Amino acid sequence: MTNELTKPEIDAPEGPAPADLEVVDLVVGDGAEAQPGATVKIHYMGVEFDSGEEFDSSWSRGEPIEFPLPRLIPGWQRGVPGMKVGGRRKLVVPPSLAYGPAGAGHRLSGQTLIFVIDLLGTR
Repeated sequence: MTNELTKPEIDAPEGPAPADLEVVDLVVGDGAEAQPGATVKIHYMGVEFDSGEEFDSSWSRGEPIEFPLPRLIPGWQRGVPGMKVGGRRKLVVPPSLAYGPAGAGHRLSGQTLIFVIDLLGTR
């Protein structure tokens, strides 16, 4: 199966940031399902909830990345399993499941983050 998805556009959210992880399937894939602890190959884009500013994107680098879920932020560890290859999923990740509260030492600490993730492979 070829993945025809292109770089996503993330609309500015309305209202307050959610307190809990939000997981929304934008496209349901029909391939293998990502399991907890899997290594995933993905394309993704991340923006800050408050500003809508992109802070990271594999699309902008022109190639997908592959890594084990246990090395990622908790929001991804909870939000990616169950996703199927070929799918696109949006995660809205509160600070507690991202980079911690403001002042925790990461430039995104205290931020609610929005990610759009395309699952290209899992093992």
